[in-house]
Amino acid sequence: MSDDKALYPPVDPVMTGIKGLCPRCGQGKLFDGFLKVKPACASCDLDYRFADSGDGPVVFVILIVGFIVVGAALWMEVNFNPPLWLHFLLWIPLAIAFSLGLTRMLKGILINLQYRNNARPGEIDRG
Repeated sequence: MSDDKALYPPVDPVMTGIKGLCPRCGQGKLFDGFLKVKPACASCDLDYRFADSGDGPVVFVILIVGFIVVGAALWMEVNFNPPLWLHFLLWIPLAIAFSLGLTRMLKGILINLQYRNNARPGEIDRG
């Protein structure tokens, strides 16, 4: 007989992060608004003060969106040679939309991974 003392079943940090759900229960919302993290989970009362994603998600967003948008703009320039105003009309809104959507998803994933791996700020042990 198994004596499993887990109160909450393990959740997939990537899927719950993409959906913006609580890293412990997978039910409550992680965000209060678009990118602001709530103070605590409404379902399981997990305190989100541990959650500090910092600049991590933004670095990945810059790399991913930059690769996609610049690559597509170069491909379009070489194959169709559109006027400059059309480049602005296409790529600036696309880059903004991709950046905002991807930032929310990657921030959720990073916070969920912090909880899953019990990540804490670095401390110097001067023992």
